[in-house]
Amino acid sequence: MLRSRIIPVLLMHQKGLVKTVNFKEGKYVGDPLNAVKIFNEQESDELMLLDIDASAENREPDYKLIENIASECRMPLCYGGGIKKLEQAERILQLGVEKVSLSSIVFDSPQIVTELAERVGSQSVVVCLDIKKRLLGSKYDCYTINAKNKQKVNSLEFAKKIQELGAGEIVINSIDNDGMMKGYDLTMIRKFKDVLSIPVTAVGGAGSHDDLKQLIDSEKLIGAAAGSLFVFKGKYKAVLINYPSQSAKQSILSTD
Repeated sequence: MLRSRIIPVLLMHQKGLVKTVNFKEGKYVGDPLNAVKIFNEQESDELMLLDIDASAENREPDYKLIENIASECRMPLCYGGGIKKLEQAERILQLGVEKVSLSSIVFDSPQIVTELAERVGSQSVVVCLDIKKRLLGSKYDCYTINAKNKQKVNSLEFAKKIQELGAGEIVINSIDNDGMMKGYDLTMIRKFKDVLSIPVTAVGGAGSHDDLKQLIDSEKLIGAAAGSLFVFKGKYKAVLINYPSQSAKQSILSTD
């Protein structure tokens, strides 16, 4: 039975973990293997690991590091970064990763979504859309390569296209809210969720458990993902890997 999930998102840079603000100013927050061990102990629903260097540097994923992380991870793991070919995605899944997240490649070669879904099943194919609100009006645009390249697509229509091509899940990542810790852009999330029937995960802006609950209460079945919330603690943002306790999680997930 499908249910809402609370998902830490870890950004990998030069084999370490960083946390960005609006996709910039990455602050070092620790070692990925150590973070995975902590999230294991705290029984995280799922974990998303994104290598923010791979596509930007036009290099392949770090398979050895992915293998080490997957072997340590006791929760479903989604990996994204540097995937441009079917063979790369399949190799990553063979390392013990449950899902692969595609991003920039879907704009250049959208058929990879269908081809990969046919090989490994839609449930293992995630597409992450990095979204930014236009300065004027109420429309949203898709960006790639750490928010550097604006894509010439209608973001809502493109999300529907990705669904039709066979993606099993779409991640809506807010560039404007990344690292701000002031809450999700619920208006944006609702616009995308209203045109999609596959699972949607939202990330960008969560600063408290109340933000997670507000998202889940508002949109019901959804993945509530966050970065800063699970790596910082307190008003001075001391680095501390954390996750809601089981009782706190139940309170967040319960809907009225």
